[in-house]
Amino acid sequence: MKVPTLENDYVKLSLLDLSNYKHLHFVAQQDNLIQYSPSDISTPEKLKDYVEIAVDGYYHKTAIPFIIFDKVKKEYAGTTRYMNINWNYKVLEIGSTWIGREFQGTGLNSHMKRLMLDYAFETLNFEKVEFRIDERNIRSRKAVEKLDCKLEGILRKNVYLTDGYKRNTCCYGILKEEWINKK
Repeated sequence: MKVPTLENDYVKLSLLDLSNYKHLHFVAQQDNLIQYSPSDISTPEKLKDYVEIAVDGYYHKTAIPFIIFDKVKKEYAGTTRYMNINWNYKVLEIGSTWIGREFQGTGLNSHMKRLMLDYAFETLNFEKVEFRIDERNIRSRKAVEKLDCKLEGILRKNVYLTDGYKRNTCCYGILKEEWINKK
């Protein structure tokens, strides 16, 4: 599967792989960057492991990981991916998103998510996109709600985080017809 670069005037999403992930070392070292995630990117070795898992998902057609480049600041900002891809049911999740603090609140995330939703619905022809977010992560929840995603339910204590905390996960979704009609 050939993955195109998704981009607009603000952001460029390219396939994340072992040849480009080193651009993320500085961003990944920020404290509490992924405090709501079960992943660990706290060292260069753990970041490499994280990317290897993403790349493995790509080769198994269950994920498409992207490296995020902020075209305004001309810097690499983080990573995101399509994940838990179910080609038969035409449902996928956008997740494993983390961007450096200096890129948060700049509109970068919104531009990136819009590109990903457009591509998922219009090119890949998926029927639903989901987001799974720690219940305590109000900033991320508000961001997907601005995209008109609907809270579909909360999975209680379903994911362990690296600190041993077992989080509740808010499940959001948007259907193809909702996204197309919104445009």
